[in-house]
Amino acid sequence: MKRAFFSVFVLSLAMIFGAPQLARPAAQDAAAAQDKTAPNYDIKGEALVDEADLGKKFTDLAEAVPADKFNWRPAEGVRSIGEVYLHVAQSNYGIMKFSGASVPAGKESKTFEKSITDKAKIIAELKASFDWVHQQITAMTNADLAQPLKELGPDANKGDVLYLLTTHAHEHLGQSIAYARVNGVVPPWTKARMDKDKDKKSEE
Repeated sequence: MKRAFFSVFVLSLAMIFGAPQLARPAAQDAAAAQDKTAPNYDIKGEALVDEADLGKKFTDLAEAVPADKFNWRPAEGVRSIGEVYLHVAQSNYGIMKFSGASVPAGKESKTFEKSITDKAKIIAELKASFDWVHQQITAMTNADLAQPLKELGPDANKGDVLYLLTTHAHEHLGQSIAYARVNGVVPPWTKARMDKDKDKKSEE
């Protein structure tokens, strides 16, 4: 499944953003046909661990950013800090919808990421989306994950949705970290490690 991820990811983004779909290279199809090795990892388990870590980092980082910086954006026409958080929340719902999940009412609006400016409410939306994702993944069985999902590509299945979900969140976590640092905010997990190293050195 890992060998198919990048093609699935490109095809998925093409569907989401309206770009034309791209054909898989013939060499890749040939390699896929010859590879009969079963996966040696737990997609569901890894996704749950990754999503839990992503959810905590996003909410911790959002808590550390001052409320008056949530409307900061690097340039006109680019999402603000707060809008990125809401985009991640909305995408959590939208991407999981590919797996057959029923999205809560009001979370698919095209104006969702611009609908809230209050820091506490944005963080609540962010946290709720990751909690919902956790519930949806937990409810999926191995049989669910193996179900074909031709909408994402010829060899795709519902397990590939979890790759798309975590990859998208990781992309915007990196973006959010950069935005925070530009505004003088060190990610809480980095600050905790730095403080620990500082305490260790002071004890030597």
